[in-house]
Amino acid sequence: MTVTIYHNPACGTSRNTLAMIRQSGETPIVVEYLNEPPDRERLVALIRAMDMPVRALLREKGTPYAELGLADPAWSDDALLDFMLEHPILINRPIVETPKGTRLCRPSERVLEILPNPHFGRFTKEDGEVIETGEGERK
Repeated sequence: MTVTIYHNPACGTSRNTLAMIRQSGETPIVVEYLNEPPDRERLVALIRAMDMPVRALLREKGTPYAELGLADPAWSDDALLDFMLEHPILINRPIVETPKGTRLCRPSERVLEILPNPHFGRFTKEDGEVIETGEGERK
């Protein structure tokens, strides 16, 4: 079974999501997408798999979103994809793919919806918030 996370190690939500994946017993493929951005075909496939509009994947905070004028609804999906490919920081994260689905995991516990073993007990986020996933089989 393959789990892939498009990860930014500087992002707490992404770090929490990765830690939950690992605590569930999975050894994910970690793609640091700022260093290894997906190509256009892969990005489009991820967006389709998440069943979300292209615009919904745009990240505003800490990105050139405002200076590029991306709030303007006149930008086409193709143009928004071009911006994300040119500036991968505009791609919101973390995105996780498993055989059970693909999700933008914000908040990080959204990953539980698609993990093969989502019931791995207690998880404590970096900020101290505790997530109870229920007891399950540990790998």
